[in-house]
Amino acid sequence: MKRTLLVLSSILSFASFGQDCSELFISEYVEGWSNNKALEIYNPTSSPIDLSQYIVVRFSNGATSAGADYGVQLSGTIQPYDVYVGVLDKQDPQGSGNEAPVWDSLAERADGWYSPDYNINKTWYWNGNDAVVLAKGDVNDIPNAQLVDVFGKIGENPGSGTGAGWTADFPYVAAGDTVTANHSMIRKPSIMAGETNPNVAYFNPLLEYDSIPPVVDIGGQLYGNWFTLGSHDCGCNPLNVESIQKTTLSVFPNPSNGTVYINGAENYNSIAVVNSLGQAVMNISNNSKMLVTLDLGKRRGVYFVKLTGIEGNTVTKRVIVK
Repeated sequence: MKRTLLVLSSILSFASFGQDCSELFISEYVEGWSNNKALEIYNPTSSPIDLSQYIVVRFSNGATSAGADYGVQLSGTIQPYDVYVGVLDKQDPQGSGNEAPVWDSLAERADGWYSPDYNINKTWYWNGNDAVVLAKGDVNDIPNAQLVDVFGKIGENPGSGTGAGWTADFPYVAAGDTVTANHSMIRKPSIMAGETNPNVAYFNPLLEYDSIPPVVDIGGQLYGNWFTLGSHDCGCNPLNVESIQKTTLSVFPNPSNGTVYINGAENYNSIAVVNSLGQAVMNISNNSKMLVTLDLGKRRGVYFVKLTGIEGNTVTKRVIVK
């Protein structure tokens, strides 16, 4: 008999409402075109964490329970303040249709591969309207798993069909726009713990996440937009504070109305700004100024400012224009 995950009677009973920076959480969710699906998990603690203690479960189309074929046991280790990227296991270059291979630009960021055969395991096949759960436990004993984090809302189906997903109304997203289908969702740096309450009133995808399209069309050519995968900026990491103190680097105001200042930029000779589509907005070379002004105009959205030092060291900051 298949074991099932009964949210209200099982997960909620065993949920542990953890403290900030004490437990793994989802740092990025990728729902790209075709089979480009990935989940990035962040370790906000000062110790390595064994992933074999954790499972990922998908609640399909508003389901309130999930069989064992909708869950997978993770593998590997996440180092302190580092991430682990799990990707849908479609690696056959000859695959087509439902078996189309993951794009090379996403594959190169994978730390682990999951759910190669849908008929055997359906976990990694989310499409924007499925709740995805990170839990601690054994995939063969899912009812006793401990909820660690959840993306979406269990039991809620925001829509069906191509492009369906949760919507949001935010300064840089039009009202009613779907932001979880055909998008990457990046956890905000201020979030330091997962969502352990499966009974939240509603899921506002942009309350804790920024949303960017994972695939962009530039001049008729499609490109993967996964440059944010593989690392995560989080307030839990003391190195972030130490780095800022050491270099006196600060980006402000953030959010802004279009004009952004970088203080302490004299140690970075190259500054590049890209928008949420991965398109270059601004490039500054041979910089020697301590204070740099970026004029992003009135173009609302999420921008990534990448600073590169003479020795090749880089710092990336996220800026919101509202």
